[in-house]
This record gives sequence, C-alpha cells and structure tokens, in this order.
Amino acid sequence: MPKKHDDAARSVRPGSAGSDSTSTRVRDEKGFAASGPHTESPSSPHKSDLHGGEGESAIPEDRKEDTIENEEDDWQHDPRNPRNWSFWEKWKMTSIVSFYTFVSPLASSMMAPGLPEVAERFNITNQAIVAMTLSIFLLTFAVGPLFLAPLSEIYGRTWILHIANLLFLAFNLGCGFAPNTGVLIGMRLLAGFFGSAPIACGGGTVSDLFSERDRASAMAVYSLGPLIGPAVGPIAGGFISETIGFKYIFVVIAALCGLAAALGIPFLRETYSPVIRLRLAKKAADLEKAAKQHPHLLQNHGSKWHLIWMNLHRPFILLTRSFVCFILSLYMAFMYGIYYLMFATFPDLFTNVYHFSEGISGVCYLGLGLGFMSATIFGASFADRVYLNLAARNGGKGKPEYRIPALIFGSLFVPIGLFWYGWSAQAEIHWIMPIIGTAIFGFGMMTTFLPIQLYLVDTFTYAASALAAASVFRSTLGFVFPLFGEPMYAALGYGGGNSLLAGLAIVLGIPFPIWLWFHGEKIRARSTLSRR
Repeated sequence: MPKKHDDAARSVRPGSAGSDSTSTRVRDEKGFAASGPHTESPSSPHKSDLHGGEGESAIPEDRKEDTIENEEDDWQHDPRNPRNWSFWEKWKMTSIVSFYTFVSPLASSMMAPGLPEVAERFNITNQAIVAMTLSIFLLTFAVGPLFLAPLSEIYGRTWILHIANLLFLAFNLGCGFAPNTGVLIGMRLLAGFFGSAPIACGGGTVSDLFSERDRASAMAVYSLGPLIGPAVGPIAGGFISETIGFKYIFVVIAALCGLAAALGIPFLRETYSPVIRLRLAKKAADLEKAAKQHPHLLQNHGSKWHLIWMNLHRPFILLTRSFVCFILSLYMAFMYGIYYLMFATFPDLFTNVYHFSEGISGVCYLGLGLGFMSATIFGASFADRVYLNLAARNGGKGKPEYRIPALIFGSLFVPIGLFWYGWSAQAEIHWIMPIIGTAIFGFGMMTTFLPIQLYLVDTFTYAASALAAASVFRSTLGFVFPLFGEPMYAALGYGGGNSLLAGLAIVLGIPFPIWLWFHGEKIRARSTLSRR
C-alpha cells in the first residue's frame, strides 16, 4: 500500500489527537440519513465516476469512512460492495429485512383485544397489571437498540437479526404457554428486547445497500412495518382471541418469526461493508499483511466495550444537557404514551359501551391505522414542500428550523382528535365517531413525528444518539401511560380524561415549536452538542 494511504488510515485511529470524536461519530449515526445539501469531501470520488448504486452515504460519518475505505483500496467499484449488487439482490435483502421489521411491532400490540381474556385467565383484578402485560414489551423494546445497534457494527447486521429473531420466537411461545402472570410479564419483557433488533439494524441495512439518491423508495418500504404492524396486529388479535384463545396470538407471532427465519437465514447476506471487508481480510493468507492494509477498519470496528458504552450513555447526555432535545423528545413520548393508552383502553370502551364482540373490537384500531397512512402520504408531502420552499427562499440552503411549520401543523390535529374521541365516547354516540377521533389523532401524531425526528437529525452532531434518546423516552411513556388509564377514565370519564390530555398536548406541542422557530438558530449556535 502506498504510504499516503497508510497515513490517511492512521490519521483516524482511536487514540490519536482529535480522532475519538471522528471514529465515535462514525458509529453513532449509522443508519440515519442527514438532511441538507450534500457536500463532497476533497478526496471523494467525483459523481461522474459513480455508477448504479455507488455513492457516498447520506450519513456524515459514513462519508469520512467512505473516503478512508476508498483510499485503502478500490472498494467503491468492488462487486462485493453491497452498493454494487444487482437491483433484484438489493430488493431481496430489503424485503427480508422489512418482513423482520413488520413482525416485532405487530407483536407489541396484537394481544390488546385479548386483555379481558388475559385478566380472566390469570385472575388479574388490578387493571394496571392487566395493562402492564401489554405495555411491558415497550420498556425493553426501547433499550434493546442501545445494545444491539453497536453489536451489529461489530459482528454484522445479519447474525444479530437471525439470533434475535429466534430468541424472539422462543419468548413469544413462552408468553403463549405462561402458567401465571409473572411468567407472562417476564416473557413479554424479554421478547421486547430481542424484538427490537430489526429496528436497531434495519435502517442501517437499507443505508448499506442504497446510495443517498436512490434510497427513498427502499426506506419507504422498510418503514411500512413499524407503521402498519401496531395497527394491523389488534385487528387479527381480536378474531384470534375470540375464536381460539389469546395464547394462539403468540403462537401466530412465533409462526411469523419462523417464516422470517426460513426466508432470512438462507437468503439474507451481510450488508455492512466494514464487517464484510474485515471478513475478507481475515480470510487472506497473510493475516499480518491484511491487518496493515486495514488498520482503520480493525481499530474502529473492534473496540467492543467502548462502542457499546458510547451508545448507552450519550443519549442520556443529550436528554439532560439539551433543552431542545428534552422538550421535543418529551412531546413525542407524550403522544406515544397516549397511543398505547388507547390500545389498553379500547377493549373496555368498545366491548362494554358499544357492545362489540371481542373479534369485532379489533376493527376499532383501524382509525389509528388510517390516520397513520394518511399522514405518511399527505403529511410527509406537506412537510417536504414547506422545507424546500423555505430553503429556496434562503438561497437553496436548508435549516433545521424549516422543519418547524410542519410540526406546528401536525400539533393542531392532536388535541382536536383527543377532544373528538373523548367527548363522542363520553356521549356514547355512534361508534364511528370515536374512531374518527382516533384517526385525526393518528394523523396529527405521525405528522409531528417526522419533523421532530428530522429536526433532531439536522441539529445534533450525534444524530443517532438524539434519536435513541427520543426512542427511550418515547417507549418509557408508552409503558407508563396504560398503567394509569383506567383510574383516570374512572375519575374523569372519557371526555374529561381526554380533555386533560388534549390540554397538555396544546401546552407541549404549540408554544414551544413557535418559540423554536424564532430562537432555534441562536440556541444551536451556542450549543456544543449541535452541528457546526
């Protein structure tokens, strides 16, 4: 290897001056696309030299890593590079990972219509414990990616997905055949942890396969799983619970895991380039020579405990030291908590008030699903148009604050949906009215989620850690809210309880984004955690 290449690789070795932040940032933002204009590094290949799916990652750290890898050898044009695989091979990998990603969010909510049967089966009289059997899944579903994402960058994405999926299958079977409440809650807790693997690895897999310019369609397909799964799950779960019993909900989930394993283990190939290149280097006849050729890869992807530690503690630093990250994460978490509160209380409302059968009660979750789908189609389009128009007025240069108008727009629908749902349920008018209210809430929720996540990515140097912070906060409230839902509605009624939630949504979701629109740029300029 020419000396200049070795020097380039040596310049980012951990331990050298200024290297730790660079190498850590490579790891931290893996799998998240940063918005804004693309900037080529001086040593990156010219666009005219790129073909097919080749190209630098949309992730700032990956651009640094791409540059180093391209200097070490001609990986950019190597047919073993996942970016250079055939169109059908890439979409085969994307489809398998998308199926993995569909199953675990499905499992998070599929048992919701069967909660009355769970209470009867295990003689549970405390409604908080009944709700916990559903929401405990989210507690470890949030924490799992903090461990599994860095492990996927050490051992590769493929085997993390396979092993976690098989354990997820086992723990879901454990839920189905649990002899008592404690075992059921314990199995759900463990299932949540291993079910989070597709969330931890899936976005990174799409980023591994597709360059920035042709990634949108693949990411849209991948995103359908987390979007549709929680809404479709209760519909199927209601009929399964009514006809053959709630334990077969978990048997069906396990069967889907088995199908995913049958497709994934033989056909899913490793997509993470640094791990592929390390494996190729280790197969070389002269291991010492291979190590010298790839010092950057061996060091940046071999520090296991450092990598895990950085992924674990940095999200909490952002939550505690950045007021912007805290408030935006709190608002996301608040809406997510209401979302799972609805999951936990729908069975009681629609079976006791509207006299739905257990199977038909699953249909009441369609409102949320329709709201999510419409937000994905129309809300995302609106957000893109607003951002591009504002950027065009600023000479083509985007700012994180240009995400705020879409956030304010979505925030208006959240309290409207809650008022509509609560008071129509309180008045016991036609059953379609509260479902329309949940659809409006679902639209507002998803329309605000997108600009909040993009604002976090655009604003913070360690974007993946900012998103992880929001995810942990979000799933924690998703676990907590269902626990107090029944007592709140018993005390205040559906109208009063949802009015309280709507009022809090107004306080959290409207004044702060307006303030951020006017002062966000000044805050970013003063913060050491923001991008420069």
